[in-house]
Amino acid sequence: MDSIPSMKKQILISTILYTLSLLIILTIYTIFLNTQTNREVLFFIILSLSFAFGYIFSTYILSSKFKIDKNLLNLTQEIIHEINIPIATIQANSKLLKRTLKNQEKGLVRLERIEASTQRLKRLYAELIYSIKKEISPIEREEFNLKELIEERVEAMKLLNRNPFLLHLLDVNISADKIGFEKMLDNILTNAMKYSNKDKPISIELNQYILTIKDQGIGMDEHQIIKIFERYYQLDNTIDGEGIGLALVQTYCNEAKIKITILSKKGEGTEVKLDLSKLRSTTPVNITPI
Repeated sequence: MDSIPSMKKQILISTILYTLSLLIILTIYTIFLNTQTNREVLFFIILSLSFAFGYIFSTYILSSKFKIDKNLLNLTQEIIHEINIPIATIQANSKLLKRTLKNQEKGLVRLERIEASTQRLKRLYAELIYSIKKEISPIEREEFNLKELIEERVEAMKLLNRNPFLLHLLDVNISADKIGFEKMLDNILTNAMKYSNKDKPISIELNQYILTIKDQGIGMDEHQIIKIFERYYQLDNTIDGEGIGLALVQTYCNEAKIKITILSKKGEGTEVKLDLSKLRSTTPVNITPI
C-alpha cells in the first residue's frame, strides 16, 4: 500500500519537471526571437537545452527503476543459489540410499519417486533461471537434435501415467532457444493429454521441418479454435489449469518465427502443426526414418 502514494508522488514530480522544462525552453526561444540572434545559434542553444533537460528528466525517471531492477536481480540470484543447494543435497543422498536399499523393493519405489520429483524440481530451477535471463537479455540460439529432444520430453510425460505415444520421427537438427522450445512443446503435449482419455494415443510426427502433434480428444469447433490462444481461455472449466498454456505457445512461436496451425473437429481430436523451416540448422544431418 505504501508504494501507491510513492508512485503517485513520482508521477506528479515528473509531470512538474517536464512542464517546467518545456516552459523554460519556450521562454528562452521567445526571448531570442525578439533579438537579432543568428538562427543557427538559436537552434544550437535550443538543441543543447533540450538535451540537457531531457538527460536530467530521464535520469530522474529511470534511476529508481534501475535501482529496483538491480536489487531484484541480486535478490533473485541469491534465491536461485539457495534453491540449488537442497536439490544437490537430495540427489547426493538419494544415490547413497539407493545403495543401502538394494534389496528393499518398497523403499526403492519410494526412492524412485523422490528422484523423479527431484528431476522435476531441477527442471523448474532451470526454467526459473531461463525466465530471469530472458528478461535481462535475449536468449542465444543453440543447435540441437529435435528427435532426441522430443523423445526426452515424451519420456518425461510418460511418468504422468497417462496417454500412450506413437512416434514417427526423422533425425533433424534445428537452431533455437532450446529451453523455450521445450516449454512450448511441453505445453502442447500437456494440453493434448489433458483433453484426451487416458487410453487414447497421442501421435507425434517429425517429417523434415514439420512437427505434427495429434490427439484423439474432445476436439474444438471453429469458434473455440479462434479463441484458443487467448490468455486464460479454457475449453473445459472442470479440468485443472490456468488457461495460459497455448497463449505461451503462441508467444514463443511468434518470437521464434514458427508458423503454427491448429486443425480440430468436435469429438474427433486436435492436430497441431508447427512449421520449423525458419529454424533450419546450418549443421547437416542425415535424415533417416526410425
